[in-house]
Amino acid sequence: MFNINLQSTLSVIVAVMAVLGTVSLGAGIYILFRKVMGDELKIIATQTTRLAQKGIAEEITGLVGNASALLEALNALVKTTTGVGVFLTLIGFILLVVAYYLGLQP
Repeated sequence: MFNINLQSTLSVIVAVMAVLGTVSLGAGIYILFRKVMGDELKIIATQTTRLAQKGIAEEITGLVGNASALLEALNALVKTTTGVGVFLTLIGFILLVVAYYLGLQP
């Protein structure tokens, strides 16, 4: 019924790994360039900086403390997003290299 041999199984594995590697690489690059450089984060960071400056000018310590906490949270968010993007890119690259190596097997 099904004629399964080592060569056809290896071909399927190589194809699946190549597709998964391409998807992972594309998703990682998308996250790195699109999400990290998003306009929403830039707007929030700019507004928070203005809020902190206003708090300093009017000597409102609670406002300055909350604004600095928000800036630290934004920095952590960008670092986390960057880490996820780098991880997906690295995994995609590794999958593509392994698929290429397996594809060269006789």
